[in-house]
Amino acid sequence: MDFGGMSYVGVLVATVAAFVIGAIYYGVLGKPWMKTARIKPEEAKMSPMLFVNSLICELIMAFILAGLIGHLGTGQIDPYNGLVSGFFVWLGFVATTLAVNHRYQGFGWHLTLIDAGHWLLVLLAMGAIIGWFGP
Repeated sequence: MDFGGMSYVGVLVATVAAFVIGAIYYGVLGKPWMKTARIKPEEAKMSPMLFVNSLICELIMAFILAGLIGHLGTGQIDPYNGLVSGFFVWLGFVATTLAVNHRYQGFGWHLTLIDAGHWLLVLLAMGAIIGWFGP
């Protein structure tokens, strides 16, 4: 099923992939991330609502990215163009937003690099998956 060149199945698969990437990524980099985010492990609260929020936001992200990729036109929705689109969205909106917000919040570049790395992987995976599923 699709709408305007967007595969809903592709959007859902991209959402699940993003969630899994986040779980693995922060499972590996959780301790350095908590240190740079100034979170004490004993004070960390992993509410189920954090995961629900993540999943909903990643669904919205995948849906919007699919819409952007769909604007490339007929015959242009493929994994390569999905990767390129994901990279440009990451560089132009996500990495820059993190850099600005983290500076104003007084965090160092290490936190920005950790978080930006996560979102780069997510957007590349989403773009490739959405492109693979095509219209």
